[in-house]
Amino acid sequence: MTKDDMQYEEPEIIYIPDDDGNEEEFEVIMRFEVDGSDQKYMMVLPLQVEGEEESEEVYAFRYEEDGDDLKLYTIEDEEEWNMVEETFNTLLSELEEDED
Repeated sequence: MTKDDMQYEEPEIIYIPDDDGNEEEFEVIMRFEVDGSDQKYMMVLPLQVEGEEESEEVYAFRYEEDGDDLKLYTIEDEEEWNMVEETFNTLLSELEEDED
């Protein structure tokens, strides 16, 4: 698969219920594992709803896959959050370098 092929892949969409139980659509923009850990993480971006401003906020979750089920966990530990944020920023800068 070439780099150009990757740009036209269908985005991965997941549905996450909000506090009221309404399912919201999110695009998975990155999945990764942190070195030295068996934990898996994903970064998601809310899909833009017509008429709403585009969101720049990216959300991070720890996740587990159980067959076809995806279980998401919020990251509440500050140390874990810092590790995930640092890994995400590193991966993002590597991707941007590859595009240049």
